[in-house]
Amino acid sequence: MTSSKSHLALLQALQQKLVAAGKPAVESRWILTHAARLNDAQLAARLTQPVPPDVEEAAWAMLDLRLSGHPLQLLLGETEFYGLRLKVARGVLIPRPETEGLVERALAHLPLDAPARVLDVGTGSGAIALAIKAMRPQATVWATDINPKALELAKENALRLGLEVTFLEAPFTANLTGLDLVISNPPYLPDSYREEAPPELAYEDARALYAGPEGLDVARALLPQAWDALQPGGWLWLELAPENVYMLLEEATAHGWREARVFRDLAQQPRYLACQKPSHTPSEPQDEETGLLVWDNE
Repeated sequence: MTSSKSHLALLQALQQKLVAAGKPAVESRWILTHAARLNDAQLAARLTQPVPPDVEEAAWAMLDLRLSGHPLQLLLGETEFYGLRLKVARGVLIPRPETEGLVERALAHLPLDAPARVLDVGTGSGAIALAIKAMRPQATVWATDINPKALELAKENALRLGLEVTFLEAPFTANLTGLDLVISNPPYLPDSYREEAPPELAYEDARALYAGPEGLDVARALLPQAWDALQPGGWLWLELAPENVYMLLEEATAHGWREARVFRDLAQQPRYLACQKPSHTPSEPQDEETGLLVWDNE
């Protein structure tokens, strides 16, 4: 028995419900391809064909979950990050497109064809660490997290992708030293945001989302630890909220970081903080022309 509804008609019906609920229309295609176990090309070839009843039932069930606040990535079981297909799971932070911008900018500080030592702090699904390893194969990459479930997921993603990253169950830098780059998408939402947070966030690890009254408890604590972990001239890259990134910029400058800069994301929101550990020794004079505080509005 088959449904009288075509794939195109079902796609349009799903889209109508999503748009009415304020969700992106494109999610209808992702829901239907997943329910029908088809890729985009296969779905396009079947648009005029009737939908099997089990596929239609599965698609509507997925839509109901989505409209109730279930993250789409968890419904699909995976997401794409920097060209990598990553498995996702409830209780672990879901990689966001904004974090791809963090990776993109940090990669500029890593050589294409020479070794480097990199640490991803609070790795979650492993997205940042795996993207860096994929783009810089000669780099030695470590990743830390305090969530055992996240580390299990990250290791599974690394195995599926064939990428070698050392995952450590530890806070912050795990006492590593001599690093060339420390990178992190730490929790940066203020605790007060819990009251207005969308229902999707309830499916992720709260420890990876919220960080005290200003949203800076974790990032602030990471500053001195990253300093100790980096070799002179090494870089720290952080993703933060537009509301608190400049606050941490000033604190990093006061701590002695050089070349402290804020970069904007694709939506032109101040999002990424970069700062460099000085390469000079304490007895050497500092170059006053470079300054310690730089705002980058590109």
